[in-house]
Amino acid sequence: MIRILVSIIPLAIALTSTPSFAQEPFEQVEQAMAELEAGMDGRREELESDSDALYELINSILLPRFNRTYSAQLVLGKNWGDADESQRERFIEAFYSSLLRKYAEGVLEFDQSRVELIPFRGDLTKKRTIVKTTVRLDDGAKVSVNYGFANRIDAWKMYDVTIEGISYIRNYRAELDAEIRLTSIDAVIERLEGDIGTTANDAGAAAGE
Repeated sequence: MIRILVSIIPLAIALTSTPSFAQEPFEQVEQAMAELEAGMDGRREELESDSDALYELINSILLPRFNRTYSAQLVLGKNWGDADESQRERFIEAFYSSLLRKYAEGVLEFDQSRVELIPFRGDLTKKRTIVKTTVRLDDGAKVSVNYGFANRIDAWKMYDVTIEGISYIRNYRAELDAEIRLTSIDAVIERLEGDIGTTANDAGAAAGE
């Protein structure tokens, strides 16, 4: 059950390999499921044993569609205003890469047949909207998964995902704010960058490199 839920984060931001920013949020999520399923078709064993290939697949789909800057700004909250340009750029990159690696393996558990899209009733005249879905778990229970989209510079991009009422933005903001108050924003950035290196080293060791 946990691995199925973990797969939702990268699903939320793996939106299509051929970007079309004019797409409405519901269409993006609908196409995402088909594209992700197709991208893994016949490759699950390969991707399970090759972390680099898995990261590359997800990143090629994710990067054009996920608003890294806006998401990072919301995660840092008031700390964003205290950070200089260099710190912001490093945090954006480190946080994005950390999320990519943390949730990548969960993508392998993705099963399109478990996901049901709720008919869209959002207001596209506003700057933010939500696409709602439910995910069926192994025991038959259904979990609500809502994707937050923001329209910035005339392009809808995903910036948040909420699972059973728990927003990843709010969750990370609380966690990192506490860490920054105990240490510093530089220490947090360095920790995230270190996590990325550790993950890469672990993947290489597992592959016998």
